[in-house]
Amino acid sequence: VSLEAGMLQPLCMGQFYSAPAADTGVQQLLPSPEAAPLPEPPDPKMCSPREYLEYYIFPVLLPGLAELLHQAKKEKCFERKRTKFIACDFLTKWLYNHNPKRKDESFTEFFSIPFVNNWLKNHPRRPMPLSLHLSEEEACIIIQSFWRGYRVRCDKEVQELRQWQKQFREEEHISERVEEFWTEQEDKGKWIKL
Repeated sequence: VSLEAGMLQPLCMGQFYSAPAADTGVQQLLPSPEAAPLPEPPDPKMCSPREYLEYYIFPVLLPGLAELLHQAKKEKCFERKRTKFIACDFLTKWLYNHNPKRKDESFTEFFSIPFVNNWLKNHPRRPMPLSLHLSEEEACIIIQSFWRGYRVRCDKEVQELRQWQKQFREEEHISERVEEFWTEQEDKGKWIKL
């Protein structure tokens, strides 16, 4: 798609400028909102594909893509290989909530959108790995606690204690004694209820 002024004239370009921290290089390529008054929109069923895109698709899609890029930057998608951010989900939610036909309706979360809900019933997603659910701080705490536990278990005195506990369990048949104890307790409980 070329960025000719004639092609983007019908768009309401003011939406682009409202996006946070818009790139100044892109703004210079796009015409200003005061460039020309918007002509009457063509009939959606009779117009050419180019006109349909200019008047009905781009005014909603392009601001959505701009918001998508801003959100991807917030989620640090440009810094990491893997993130929990799913661009298609974000764009679907944004386009659904900014649909001109839904002007007066309340904001809808992604999984509450009816067609998304129906699609996911028949095509369930694989669960997201735990590593993508955790924040950096939570991941650091888990890694550090595992490392500290490993270092403690490597200590000679702790190794001796663990070995002694293992031998004690094997020699004294402690698990069998625990099972017998609980069986007796359950039998006593039956008599009390009667």
